[in-house]
Amino acid sequence: MKINHWSTLLGASLLVLGLAPQLGRAFEDQTVVATGPATIWVNGSFPVENFQGYTSPFGYRVSPTGGYTTEFHSGLDFAAPDGSYIRSWWSGRVIEVSDHTACGTTVRVQSGSWIHIYCHLRGRVARDAQGSYIDDRGSGLQIRQGQTIDSGQRIGRVGMTGRTTGPHLHWTLRYEGKLVDPAVVLRAMYAAQRQGTTLSQQSF
Repeated sequence: MKINHWSTLLGASLLVLGLAPQLGRAFEDQTVVATGPATIWVNGSFPVENFQGYTSPFGYRVSPTGGYTTEFHSGLDFAAPDGSYIRSWWSGRVIEVSDHTACGTTVRVQSGSWIHIYCHLRGRVARDAQGSYIDDRGSGLQIRQGQTIDSGQRIGRVGMTGRTTGPHLHWTLRYEGKLVDPAVVLRAMYAAQRQGTTLSQQSF
């Protein structure tokens, strides 16, 4: 998804969540995002269509379902209407589909040293002679465990499976097994894609 579809919402929502002031520190702590050519981030895809806003950031928070209990939130939540399509952030291989945890119906994708996880999807896991896949009738999709997918490819739809109080995508990122704040990655993508758009405009 190109930057003009989500850049304004990205900046505004990060400020609302109080994430923007933390981004500098996050880049220092999670140097993997800043290493290598910045232009690589233009290949990433924003992970949800019909994006409405960020509802819960990465890190410690008050539990949305358990009163005042504090819990660690391992990803970033994207609000979107029920049934909105979810896109793979990066090209890779589907290493797992599942529906038996608090994440609900889930797709895990591996892209080199990165693993990106998509939770609370519509549908359920089904099995046939070819293996496990997400059964989401009406989606026009059939995402199978083991298949290769492209960046930006639709891999499911926003739902309310698992532990959730409303339709949204919970998105978790791991690099070499360690959690990475998705907001930091989105900021890197935003900067790289904005720069690419500017250079493209200057070339005419």
